[in-house]
Amino acid sequence: MAQQATPVRSPRLGRVIGQEPPTVSGVVLLLPAGDEISGRRPSPMLAAASVRALGRRFSRAGRAEGLVAHVVHYRYRGWNGTAAHLAQDASWAADEVVRRYGDVPVCLAGVDMGGRAALRAGGHEAVNSVLALAPWLPEDDVAVPPEPVKQLAGRQVMIVHGTNDQRTDPELSFRLAQRAKKANRDICRFEVHSDGHGLHQHRDEVHALAEDFVMGALFGRAFSRPVEDALAAPPPLGLRMPLAAGFGRSLRH
Repeated sequence: MAQQATPVRSPRLGRVIGQEPPTVSGVVLLLPAGDEISGRRPSPMLAAASVRALGRRFSRAGRAEGLVAHVVHYRYRGWNGTAAHLAQDASWAADEVVRRYGDVPVCLAGVDMGGRAALRAGGHEAVNSVLALAPWLPEDDVAVPPEPVKQLAGRQVMIVHGTNDQRTDPELSFRLAQRAKKANRDICRFEVHSDGHGLHQHRDEVHALAEDFVMGALFGRAFSRPVEDALAAPPPLGLRMPLAAGFGRSLRH
């Protein structure tokens, strides 16, 4: 009896969130959470839920400039060790943006394991910026090379982490940011005091901060003063920048 071939899985881009502008001038690729190890296919609805609200916000904020946002649907739910499937799929998605839209700047915006994928795939030539929210990062292990950071040179990078995160250790994202800052001064990190992994307690402020960063990185809008200060400050100050309660209320809309 002939053995049945295992179907080859492909990543894909979800449809454009919100209304597609007549001309596309910048793209945000939204990278959902994932697991450390899993060969299962992610549920598209569940995966998209964690990043869709952010995508809607970016779409509204950047429509006049020609921004589109897509959720990246991974082949597998897991990172899966050296296979780094989620980072591979993020790179594929950046290739797909170039194929569809041409030479436009791309921001990789990921949460949890998607944050790790955004940081790892940030070296893609189409990517000009990386946003990592509560990124999952591996524990330091002398037997394993540290998470790479050199690929982030020349990109604008923002990491946001809740200080009470019980799933992904905020200290690990601080250490990665510290190493990355040596290769790239355009990196900052905000701490959301007392917030947990989902950053639900200060969701409005986190989304306002994310919008401020993405619009500045993709379209050259002036960053708000806290973001400007965080990018300019020497470590550790710019890597432990507290996110102020009410951030975004006074920003222009």
